[in-house]
Amino acid sequence: MSRGQRIILTGATGSIGKKLFAALRERGYEVVIFSRRPEAARTMLPGAADYVAWSPAEQGPWAAAIDGAHAVIHMAGAPISQGLLGPRWTAAYKAEIRASREIGTRGIVNAITEASQRPVVLINASAIGYYGYRDDTPLDERSPAGSDFVAEVCVAWEREALRAEALGVRLVRLRTGILLDPDAGALNQLLLPFRMRSGGPIMPGNQYYSWIHPDDELGLTLMALEDERVHGAFNATAPTPVTNREFTTTLGVVLNSPSWLAVPEFSLRLALGEMADLVTKGQRVLPHRALELGYQFRFTELRPALEDLLR
Repeated sequence: MSRGQRIILTGATGSIGKKLFAALRERGYEVVIFSRRPEAARTMLPGAADYVAWSPAEQGPWAAAIDGAHAVIHMAGAPISQGLLGPRWTAAYKAEIRASREIGTRGIVNAITEASQRPVVLINASAIGYYGYRDDTPLDERSPAGSDFVAEVCVAWEREALRAEALGVRLVRLRTGILLDPDAGALNQLLLPFRMRSGGPIMPGNQYYSWIHPDDELGLTLMALEDERVHGAFNATAPTPVTNREFTTTLGVVLNSPSWLAVPEFSLRLALGEMADLVTKGQRVLPHRALELGYQFRFTELRPALEDLLR
């Protein structure tokens, strides 16, 4: 890695984006943040080389910033879930989830196409939702796509990114699992009942959760950026997925809280509708490529990961 290489980063104000921005700066990269609200990003994340107004579109004045960049790390997309208080999967919001990823990625690749000096690598976020819900079937990067809503979104998302390969750009499709973030996402939603001492498994309880600690999500993203051997689909999950029952039992132990009050699936479906699939179904996803290439996970077991984050 050469100091001063310019990186375009979308999704910088997100949970992992903030950590990635800091890590890139520490490694000497010049980071250009693409954001819907560039002035807010400037306040939240001072020290970027530039803050460029960007929104998911097939083209725009922001495209010029991609010319000459060493890499693009594209992580932006409308939240798939923000818990009980977040938007439901109405037809309109499902369309927004898909368009924010599909059209946003199309615009990024269009800009790469038009660049006179194209980036060396495009790291395009995706998700293990690509594989669909497969009960306890072990899945890795060679496994086929699923057919549910989230899988279809991921397939469309990655299809747009794949156009970059024809341009000679090294493409990494980073398929992230359940990010263990106490302040956002699935873990944040699970914490409240446990802190009220009323936690327990989400039925049926045998659905697999393929989790990852933020440090390893960050490590795998940096590996994808700097290791030329990384290309194609790349699972960002810990090597030891667990069932929901195991997950909630471990969470109860770490928080010293009961974990016996089961949450019936039907109650979640009443509250969340189709979005309940995110927690009542699961995927048993393995990071085959990361292990094959010698990545050393910092957290391979759930309990130490939760202890690190919650204690």
